[in-house]
Amino acid sequence: MLIAGFPAGSFQANCYVIAPAAGEECVIVDPGQDAVPGLDDLLREHRLKPVAVLLTHGHIDHMWSVVPVCGARDIPAWIHPEDRELLSDPGKGLGLAARQQLFGGLEFTEPDDVRELADGEILKLAGLELRVDHAPGHTRGSVTYLAPPGEHPFGEGGALFSGDLLFAGSIGRSDLPGGDYPTILRSLASVCLTLPDETVVLPGHGPDTTIGRERASNPFLRDLTPPSGPTRGL
Repeated sequence: MLIAGFPAGSFQANCYVIAPAAGEECVIVDPGQDAVPGLDDLLREHRLKPVAVLLTHGHIDHMWSVVPVCGARDIPAWIHPEDRELLSDPGKGLGLAARQQLFGGLEFTEPDDVRELADGEILKLAGLELRVDHAPGHTRGSVTYLAPPGEHPFGEGGALFSGDLLFAGSIGRSDLPGGDYPTILRSLASVCLTLPDETVVLPGHGPDTTIGRERASNPFLRDLTPPSGPTRGL
């Protein structure tokens, strides 16, 4: 598996491409502010053809470039329904001061083709299988994408695209509209701490890490206990 990425724009939100190998189809995760030039370079370097954009959540720093990226290649964008409204009105996900500062005269619209994610579904795209887990708390519609163990550049424990749920040494903020601290702690326990220590975490900002490293040293995870058994169903 090929995984490559770069921090985009003034927010330095990580944008990733995932493909089975160079020269294949790929998916793009979180094309943020000014992501198009960096994406074009990555796609050219690895000879990749995008087939979809996957969004971890609807905050502007992660979806700023979703319309030009999808429109230029006629591909769909995937997002959880709880965050879909942020595609056309990203100000709803920000506090008043940030809204006034960022959106002077800017207008946003949805891509032409938007598809909604469901918790626990397996996305089969570009020859990949990625598990979607709803992980609210940073936003109501935050999700993670899990690439199962296999041949990818980060080892054999699988790779988790965590968005703004989990960072190296920290977790996502929960003080913006749609955020909730007890909820993000539950998501961390059920989505992250149930994974093997070897799982590589590819976050929305900052360097990659592992579940084991965060379990051992992340102060926000210290007192969390993962569920003792499955939680889906009645």
